[in-house]
Amino acid sequence: MKTFFVSLVFLFAFSLIGCKPTTDNLTWHENLDEALKIAQKEHKTVLMNFTGSDWCVWCKKLTAEVFSQKAFEEYANQNLVLVKIDFPREKEQTPETTYYNQQLAEQFRVEGYPTIVLLRNDGSVLGYTGYVEGGAENYVQHLKSFK
Repeated sequence: MKTFFVSLVFLFAFSLIGCKPTTDNLTWHENLDEALKIAQKEHKTVLMNFTGSDWCVWCKKLTAEVFSQKAFEEYANQNLVLVKIDFPREKEQTPETTYYNQQLAEQFRVEGYPTIVLLRNDGSVLGYTGYVEGGAENYVQHLKSFK
């Protein structure tokens, strides 16, 4: 019986390890106007990530395979100002944040998640993309193709 109990504890512990949310070491802004000011000052491109961070499978894959990887982090720190526009199902948001995010989704005609919108630092649209297979290095090359 003791062996069975110990086995259950280990099984439960290992299952929790696999369920950890993936995070990254990037600075994600939540306000587009503020991000554009930074982008203008630093001569960078804005990457807007429209995401369902706590429910969207492809959003989670994009975070795990790209945004949390060193190759993307290095590229982003040098070239991008990041904006996360989140549409979670479990995480609480203020009504103001929910409204703001919905207005941006309508403005940029977002129809699914993840949608990545690249903006020049003057706010004009450079391009749209989403999840792309191949990892961080491939994604960086994909982003470079928009310039």
